[in-house]
Amino acid sequence: MKKILYIPLSIITYLMFYLLLCIFDPIQRVCLYIFGYQAHKKSTDILNLLLVKVLLVSCIDFKFENIHLIPKDKPLIIVANHQSLFDIIGISWFMRKFHVKYVSKKELGKGVPSVSFNLNHGGSVLIDRKDPKQALPVLKQMGEYISSTQRSVVIFPEGTRSRSGEPKPFSANGLKILCKYAPNAYVVPISINNSWKVFRFGGFPLDMFNQIKFTVHEPIAVKEFDFNTLFEKTEKAIVSSIEK
Repeated sequence: MKKILYIPLSIITYLMFYLLLCIFDPIQRVCLYIFGYQAHKKSTDILNLLLVKVLLVSCIDFKFENIHLIPKDKPLIIVANHQSLFDIIGISWFMRKFHVKYVSKKELGKGVPSVSFNLNHGGSVLIDRKDPKQALPVLKQMGEYISSTQRSVVIFPEGTRSRSGEPKPFSANGLKILCKYAPNAYVVPISINNSWKVFRFGGFPLDMFNQIKFTVHEPIAVKEFDFNTLFEKTEKAIVSSIEK
């Protein structure tokens, strides 16, 4: 019965969500090609704000905790567990002042309005998860990029989304390369909760009345620890605040 009641609002939410992506695809292009990076970033910030607001139609909202802990004017490697695509919207909006970029799978680089263009032209990088060798120079490039620009990159070390909220084993490879080529960066662990619940019915309808919560943990200076210690501290911090 609950699923049936959620269908009308889920349809409205999805339609508005997709409409925004389609509207902002040409807007992003105009902003970037005519006015440059800052205008393009502003357009994606507005898009992410509107997407956050659209989710309120299905009574889904976001809560960010401890964002004040994040150092300013430093390159950041944001490491988080991954539960749904809404993780990206929340991080992109609430951490917009840190110029967030993503290490994303190459499949998202084609055919998705707004998303594909931003990933290809907004400073993010795309990797082929089936070809580890291809990822190495791409991650090196990203590490050097955030180091020189004082921007930030998000990496989900689980690789794929958790459908139940239970964290999957973390892979160290991507984070290790980023740390190597951005030795002046801070690693920012973030625990994400309840995002998976929105898709507990498989994506349709959306499960309503959920608050997606992001808990920011104490940033870790890359240069202060050997990588194994840093990785252990990062994973422990994230997992410690994942609700069972």
